[in-house]
Amino acid sequence: MGVFNLSRILLFGNSGSGESTLVKTLCAVHGLAHLDLDTLAWQPKTPPERQPLAESKKHMQSFLKAHNDWVIEGCYTDLLELAAPYSSKIIFMNLPVDLCMSNAKMRPWEPHKYSSKVAQDANLNMLIKWISMYTERDDAFSETAHSRFYKQYSGHKIRVTNNQRTPQLILKLGSNND
Repeated sequence: MGVFNLSRILLFGNSGSGESTLVKTLCAVHGLAHLDLDTLAWQPKTPPERQPLAESKKHMQSFLKAHNDWVIEGCYTDLLELAAPYSSKIIFMNLPVDLCMSNAKMRPWEPHKYSSKVAQDANLNMLIKWISMYTERDDAFSETAHSRFYKQYSGHKIRVTNNQRTPQLILKLGSNND
């Protein structure tokens, strides 16, 4: 399994903080199932509208029942709280906002979110503005909500505050807190 119990990880942070990149590494190295909360948080309509929490919970429960070893990623504190009782560790990607914005500009196409790279790039200015407000917002996607969730979590946890802490370093951290 690795240096520490990787079986059930919640990974969260601001958009562009590197969650998806880290998830790919963790899943590849440890054979973990992956749930991107974006896939169950939104109704398939334009403009985007949140899925009712009960509906998202139903989909999450199906995922949890189907997989023993997993990583769940996303910025939705309300959904992370639903999965927290089943998790063994959380990783809070709390990188500086300017780095998150820079990462978002270099983001490869995400076919599970956008029909094309052109469609994704058309949304980039809105995404950059949203990322820039991370420390100012007080919603389920904010630094305030993420910090509160991190503080209240009683299990093993890691806070990543710069991009120098690579996935390999995170794997070596074992079960140490912060």
